[in-house]
Amino acid sequence: MAELTTIARPYAKAVFLYAQDHERLEQWESMLKLVAAVVQEPTVRAALDSPARGARDCADLLAEVCGDELDEPARNFMYQLAWNKRLILLPEIARQFHELVAARQRFRDVEILSGYELEDSETEKLAEALRKRLALDVNVSGRVDESLIGGVVIRAGDTVIDGSVRGRLDRLGERLNSRV
Repeated sequence: MAELTTIARPYAKAVFLYAQDHERLEQWESMLKLVAAVVQEPTVRAALDSPARGARDCADLLAEVCGDELDEPARNFMYQLAWNKRLILLPEIARQFHELVAARQRFRDVEILSGYELEDSETEKLAEALRKRLALDVNVSGRVDESLIGGVVIRAGDTVIDGSVRGRLDRLGERLNSRV
């Protein structure tokens, strides 16, 4: 996984700089998200992995599936990736591109896991606290994880805030075991 991340980084940065220079960050993010989803589709993935298919055929397949959603520079980028046998990197390139856009626009995607569906007011209170703590705007998404006894787990990039009852019990257990 780390190797794919490392290999994808220069591609993501190059596309980001191109999109930024042409003031098309949103369009490129949308195109990358689409083509990353297409590459992960099992039938497309099998076709792309076929040894009988050349680089141009692979790029043509992606261009055909995505249709008019890809502009000419994006199609050229797909051809470049296909030529270098890097189409498999598209989901990682899209992820890294999104992180670069988020850093530039000073926002962070935040996922809140809770044992039950949170009310809008609760979610907004958490979002406001995170805005203050991270000094960034936040895009909050919530998900129910019934394995949580209570409380919430917040994931913001590499930062994880575990305010769940299970997390607190685990930390208490660790402290008790370390004193024995």
